[in-house]
Amino acid sequence: MKLQFTTVDVFTDRQFGGNPLAVVTNAQGLSTERMQSIAAEFNLAETTFVLPPKDPAHTAEVRIFTPKAEMPFAGHPNVGTAFVLARAGESYGRPVSGDRLVFEEKAGLVRMELTREGGVVVATRLAAPQPLKIGEQVSPEIVAAACGLAVGQIESGAHRPVIASCGVGFVFAEVKSRAVLAAATHHGDVFAKHLPMERAVGIHLYVPVHENGIDIQTRMFAPLFGVPEDPATGGANVALIGLLAHLRSESDVTLDKAIGQGFDMGRPSILQASAEKKAGKVVATYIGGRCMPMMSGIIDLD
Repeated sequence: MKLQFTTVDVFTDRQFGGNPLAVVTNAQGLSTERMQSIAAEFNLAETTFVLPPKDPAHTAEVRIFTPKAEMPFAGHPNVGTAFVLARAGESYGRPVSGDRLVFEEKAGLVRMELTREGGVVVATRLAAPQPLKIGEQVSPEIVAAACGLAVGQIESGAHRPVIASCGVGFVFAEVKSRAVLAAATHHGDVFAKHLPMERAVGIHLYVPVHENGIDIQTRMFAPLFGVPEDPATGGANVALIGLLAHLRSESDVTLDKAIGQGFDMGRPSILQASAEKKAGKVVATYIGGRCMPMMSGIIDLD
């Protein structure tokens, strides 16, 4: 069985930046176990597998795997997969055209918008498949221990660390400064004890900044999922923009932020995040960015 794959760098305008993604474009017939093995072989933050859609009105079914687990939804895999399919112009013999795609995923339908320059797709943006959900708080002591920080370096003025989701849950915690964010690390034993996989994917730290057009810098640690640190996490940042809109005092607001991630890993990523709040409720969240093609090839399976 020969599988075709393409890799792209997501949330960047240059090669060797952003978050690498592998897209297997003809995954029909693969078992879940084989998909997981292939994702572990690529050993990227995520690998996607494109299948024919169950509903012919949609573009494709997309399954997403980290090296250790399947994800019901994630950001950079959708942005990169939409980029790959749009550039290819077809999927399973069906044309991929226009500026809107719809993916079937375990978390629901993910709607994508394409941006073209000179007729060529250069960026994509997704609408989160689920509305913002704010869950339980997590003690600053747990977040600090998991991320190698002092409790006093966690900022609790706007909110205490909290689990939030737009399709997949993360712990969100603001830190005191950019230097604190840069000093953070991860301790897998703390994650295993206090933040098992069924509770949250990982911890997403953030701090407001004013640097080179970036409004927020972030880092995300998910060691239990085989992602010690992620260069760009669309699923986390799309929930972060929703959380920030939720915390605003206005009943109606549109919030747009440029979010940086991966800078402390040498994989700088820039994500464009937006949220809409109406009558005191966050009604829509979006995340998008540019992509760069990298490699393509064949997986030759026995």
